[in-house]
Amino acid sequence: MLHLLRETLDGVALTSPESAFVVADLGCSCGSNTIYMVEVIIKHMSDRYEAAGYEAPPEFSAFFSDLPSNDFNTLSQLLPPSSMEESDSRRSYFSAGVPGSFYRRLFPAKSVDVPDEVVDKRSTAYNKGRIFIDGANESTAIAYKKQYQIDLAGFLGSRSKEMKRGGSMFLVCLGRTCSDPTDQGGAGLLFGTHFQDAWDDLVQEGLISSEKRDDFNIPVYAASLEEFKEVVEADGSFIINKLQVIRGGSPLVVNHPDDSAEIGRALANSCRSVSGVLVDAHIGDELSNQLFSRVATRATNHAKELREKLQFYHIVASLSLA
Repeated sequence: MLHLLRETLDGVALTSPESAFVVADLGCSCGSNTIYMVEVIIKHMSDRYEAAGYEAPPEFSAFFSDLPSNDFNTLSQLLPPSSMEESDSRRSYFSAGVPGSFYRRLFPAKSVDVPDEVVDKRSTAYNKGRIFIDGANESTAIAYKKQYQIDLAGFLGSRSKEMKRGGSMFLVCLGRTCSDPTDQGGAGLLFGTHFQDAWDDLVQEGLISSEKRDDFNIPVYAASLEEFKEVVEADGSFIINKLQVIRGGSPLVVNHPDDSAEIGRALANSCRSVSGVLVDAHIGDELSNQLFSRVATRATNHAKELREKLQFYHIVASLSLA
């Protein structure tokens, strides 16, 4: 996606070098990928200022934002020393961690929620027997879509108050190519098959009740391009400069593709990286460990199918203030 990111950066207005240039990564996690992306952005903008004849670029600030449970200590230790410290590898920007949900305001001035209906036994959208939208009934799909629209609109509204005129937002989110919202593509294969079956195992073994399982739903929705566009246009805060769906990779990054057990562990780790905190809170650490162990076992037995079929699609959007 780097070429699309650079196209977006080429459309960002060059402000006076006396004003700070701000970069924010929303959903940064705690690894080196976020640092790499921030440095790509700053390098590209520095080159643009130089090409435009400025004596020096502005000072850069980088905000790394994620939920409060994120390991910001680890992230800060990965940062290169700042340009004010003695080091061969220096950081040309100021940095700060910003804990909080990006569905609310994060920056000066001033959650992901599962739709209530899917855990309400009185609702036709009650997702009985399932922990994800994939393969669910139409009412459940409508409820998930409605929650997605609310969340994305809230996200856009918050960003519109934080961004300066002339700035750009480069947005990458989970997408799908099928018009049917109950076919969630790669997310469906990740959460709607072996993860689902592992929950059923706990129920059948008497470790949890069926009601306990039914009260848990994965708060993930892979939108279509049309659904994303509808929300952006209805909100009206941003104009779309670029919008497309791209085929991403597989979360099964393994050293030995023919090792079924390694693929099984990789799938379980992928599920846990997304939902682990939620699962722990819902059934406790001990049962959570048992659940993901069963995911790994089931995935090991279907390694060939997972290796061939599991992939994600992403919506990539370049937006600027309307």
